[in-house]
Amino acid sequence: MFSTGEHDNRPLNKDVPCLGGWSAKVKVPRLRNVPFETAIIERYKHREASVEESLIKMYLAGVSVRRVEDITQALWGTRVSPQTVSSNLNQKIYGKIEEWRNRPLRGAYPYVCLEGIWLKRSWGGKVKNISVLVALGVNEYGDREIIGVSEEAKKDKASWPSFLRELKERGLTGVLFISDKSLGLVESIPDFYPEAAWQRYAVHFYRDIMKAVPNTKIEDVMRLAKTIHSEES
Repeated sequence: MFSTGEHDNRPLNKDVPCLGGWSAKVKVPRLRNVPFETAIIERYKHREASVEESLIKMYLAGVSVRRVEDITQALWGTRVSPQTVSSNLNQKIYGKIEEWRNRPLRGAYPYVCLEGIWLKRSWGGKVKNISVLVALGVNEYGDREIIGVSEEAKKDKASWPSFLRELKERGLTGVLFISDKSLGLVESIPDFYPEAAWQRYAVHFYRDIMKAVPNTKIEDVMRLAKTIHSEES
């Protein structure tokens, strides 16, 4: 290779770890004024895509940063730095999560279940309770799909309107909402979906019945209640 105004005559030798424990040896031209890119390995890429996917899966599964280092050393003969795992991969993970969370909702979801759950999150050495609002949609083919997720400080009157607004802006149209009577949820639905219907979870209805019925009558009453629910309206 000879020297010109655009590149040096000494290529950069680069090892790219690949799945299976081997490394691809790549010679990258030292270009001065123009970028060098290939269709196989992206610019600035240090690992094969499948290797990065494996690292992300380990990290999401709860494998510690130190353990990830040991595993990569054993499998691929190279140690991934804590900075790569905790910072670089974090950015890629959250980038993909945000892309998924904000994706347009195409197609019909006649039934949508809304639920708020409490989870524990470790952040900065402290464990904190957080509320996660979830929308589970049932499409026209009967398949269930998580169509919305939002992390909130708590389940309150301010959280549900924000969550419903996001679903509306992403394309969710008139549906039958199914949920419990969380604070602010039922009252907020007409503000964004004035034509939508709402139904309470049947299991919550059954629980209220069980509280008001003597223990000796619960079995008979529950049988009647389920028969009523199974009838076509």
